[in-house]
Amino acid sequence: MPASRAELLEILADERWGEVLEADELTMLRSVMEVADSQVRDVMIPRSQMIVLERDAPKDDVLATITTSGHSRFPVIGEDRDEVIGILLAKDVLSYFVTTPDEPFDFERFLRPATFIPESKRLHPLLKEFRASRNHMAIVVDEYGGTSGLLTIEDVLEEIVGEIDDEHDPFEVEPIQRQDESRFTVRALTRIEEFNAYFDVDFSDADYDTVGGLVIHELGRMPRRGESVAYGGFSIKVLQADRRRVHTLEVRREEVPVDDDAALTS
Repeated sequence: MPASRAELLEILADERWGEVLEADELTMLRSVMEVADSQVRDVMIPRSQMIVLERDAPKDDVLATITTSGHSRFPVIGEDRDEVIGILLAKDVLSYFVTTPDEPFDFERFLRPATFIPESKRLHPLLKEFRASRNHMAIVVDEYGGTSGLLTIEDVLEEIVGEIDDEHDPFEVEPIQRQDESRFTVRALTRIEEFNAYFDVDFSDADYDTVGGLVIHELGRMPRRGESVAYGGFSIKVLQADRRRVHTLEVRREEVPVDDDAALTS
C-alpha cells in the first residue's frame, strides 16, 4: 500500500502496468496525480495572450472579435487589462445582434460577474469550484491584484486528458518539431527554457515565459498569421494565431553571412 502520492506515482511508472492498462489510461492516471500538485500559474494563458473586449469598443469591433476568434467567453476590460469588469458570453451578444440589429449595444446588459483567482491556487480544488459554480473561466491575479492571465476549465482538463483539439486548434505532437535542417515548427506556448535547451541558446525569460510571448514582446502587439520577427540569430514566423493567442510558429536559423575575402584567404 503506497504511503504517499510520490510512492503511488512510482508504482504507476512500473512497466508491468502496461500489460493491464492502455498507454492513454496510464498517462491519464499519472496526470490526475500531478494535477493535484500543479498551480494556476503553471497552465494559465498569459496576460499578453489574452483576447479581451474593451468596454467602450464599437459594436462592429465587438462582433469582429467574437466571430474571428472562435471563443465563447471574453473578459471585458475598462481602462486597461488590470480592470476586468466582467465576462461576456458570445451566445448572448450574437443572439442580440440577430434579433435587434439596429439597437445601440450596451455592454452592461450582458456582463456576467468575473471570478478572480490567485496564481498560487491549486488546480484540483479549482476544478471542483468550476464544476460547482458552473463557471468556465477565471481571471488570474498576482499578489498585487494585477491581472496575470486567465484560465478556463478546458485548460485544467487538458492537464489530465491532453490537448482538446477543435477546429481552431493546431495539430501538435511535440512542442518543437524539426521539418528540415534549418526549419522547425514550434508550439507558441513552449517555454523559453525549453527552447534554450533544444537550440543551445540563452534567451532571457525576464519579460516573457514562452516563445509566443517573445514574438508578442518584439512586435509590441498580438501578431497576425504570416508576420515574423528576427531575434537572436533566428527568424520566427507566425503560422497559426487568432485574436486570443498565438498557436504555432515556424523557426528558422538565420544563415551567417560569409566573408568572401576571408573565405579566399583561408
